[in-house]
Amino acid sequence: MKKIGVIYGMESTFPFALVERINSMRVEGVMAESLVVGGVRMDQPSPYRVIIDRISQDIQFYRAYLKLAAMNGATVINNPFWWTADDKFFNYALAAKLGIAIPPTVLLPHKSHPPGTSERSMRNLQYPLDWDEIFSYIGFPAFLKPYSGGGWKNVFKVDNPAEFFEAYDQTGDLCMTLQRGVNFTEYYRCYVVGQSKVHIMPYEPRNPHHLRYVHDHPGVEPRLHARMVNDCLTICRALGYDLNTVEFAVENGIPYAIDFLNPAPDADLHSVGPKNFAWIVDAVAEFAVEEAMRAPKPIELKWARLLDQKPHGAAGGGA
Repeated sequence: MKKIGVIYGMESTFPFALVERINSMRVEGVMAESLVVGGVRMDQPSPYRVIIDRISQDIQFYRAYLKLAAMNGATVINNPFWWTADDKFFNYALAAKLGIAIPPTVLLPHKSHPPGTSERSMRNLQYPLDWDEIFSYIGFPAFLKPYSGGGWKNVFKVDNPAEFFEAYDQTGDLCMTLQRGVNFTEYYRCYVVGQSKVHIMPYEPRNPHHLRYVHDHPGVEPRLHARMVNDCLTICRALGYDLNTVEFAVENGIPYAIDFLNPAPDADLHSVGPKNFAWIVDAVAEFAVEEAMRAPKPIELKWARLLDQKPHGAAGGGA
């Protein structure tokens, strides 16, 4: 029996709907369940062919367990090795090299010394920073946000240097980025599954959380739709994510990729709405079953091999 395990936290809709959907497909030799794990032996084989990870970004114990499972042949969605190594600033730089529209972005040092460090730890750091050059490159308005974070935590919109420094003083020992603000007229959040399927969702980040997904949108202009699909696939194939959301802020017809480090994206029924929920449940269920049926490849115990456990074709998809 090829088992698909789902590991999750406080979610109350997506994990259970996913398990039910996979089992309702009645694929011979495949079944899904909520994953259960206790104390983990280092020689413990994985009972799961596929594991869908919704929580290890918050629980180190789960992340360590998933790395072992991946080393022992399970396909983990998403790859725990790359997820551990990844950050948003690197993503911006990589996407820009790939031709994706990215607003100018600067990585900034910690405002306060990280725990266990002092000014002697910072002897390679330019001081003071050339703030005039940074502000000239970025421009205002801008967004100050963690170099790798999520959930709109510790994000500040700043309209001038005074507001920037006031916000920067509040960031403590967080490593931050400063990114030019996009004066967007349209905003989209896009599900990407299996590096092949894309579902584009109109989104309004300025609304309260429960009203951000726009369900009465007139539709996306075909050329913009095609570009966002292509950009989503380019980004997720480059990063190796099999489940992700990519967010675009559209200014003057150009979709700027704002956020695409979301390997456990929002998939709550009450947040995304019934139509989007049905799409993501079906797409992830189908992909998980495909992966379960795929013959596992021998694991070469090298770091690069663990980062790339399977090849992906170039097939595209749309919403």
